[in-house]
Amino acid sequence: MQLDIFVTQSLFTFLLIFCRIGAAIMIMPGIGDSFVPTNVRLLFTLAVAFVMTPVLSAYLPPPPAGLLPLFVLIAAEVVVGLFIGTVMRMLISALDTVGMMISLQSGFANALVFNAISSGQGSIVGALFSMMGVVLLLVTNMHHFLLMGIFESYAMFPVKEGFLETASMADVIARTVNTAFNTGVRMSAPFIVVGLLVYIGFGLLGRLMPQIQVFFLALPLQILLSLVTLSLVFSAAILFWLSAYEDELIRFMNY
Repeated sequence: MQLDIFVTQSLFTFLLIFCRIGAAIMIMPGIGDSFVPTNVRLLFTLAVAFVMTPVLSAYLPPPPAGLLPLFVLIAAEVVVGLFIGTVMRMLISALDTVGMMISLQSGFANALVFNAISSGQGSIVGALFSMMGVVLLLVTNMHHFLLMGIFESYAMFPVKEGFLETASMADVIARTVNTAFNTGVRMSAPFIVVGLLVYIGFGLLGRLMPQIQVFFLALPLQILLSLVTLSLVFSAAILFWLSAYEDELIRFMNY
């Protein structure tokens, strides 16, 4: 009898932990990107859930008496996992934002490519920034913070019957969107300044000499200056984003 209770409790605990971790990893950058095979993500999720189950078992309630409360708990865990993965995905969207803003300033706005990180069409510069961001997340072991964020989420959103704390979720998502957009704008500030100076200079030239074809003169210079600026600030910009990503993850875990 005791063995039956132990097995039931263990399977129930593993199921709930797997639902939250699986939903988070499905959206999480790096591990959950579309270029990672589905079976690899599944096996990775099973391994992480198996490792975390003994540690997180104290945070979980006993199995409910009926099927309906069980389905409610599973649905709540999936929602929390999707919320965690979405927060982490929003932070990396700053790289796509800065890429599009740089493309608009450099004349590459119409040159779209498939961005494997966002799983859709995006700018060339955005694809470069996004791929480099994911590489840095893995190289600097920042994915450990992503897994730690899932672990710490059991203190922020404990497993219990009832309604989720949607107010806290909305507050975190709003703050994350603000941080991601602010980071993207600050990273693209040098290109905005360079583009503004080019527009002002050629605007004055066009007023002084109307017979000059300003567009054909401005576009090559705009592309050249943007590429030079990108080569000068690329490393500083990506490290700035990495620092902002780490700070926001720490704030999320200490929320």
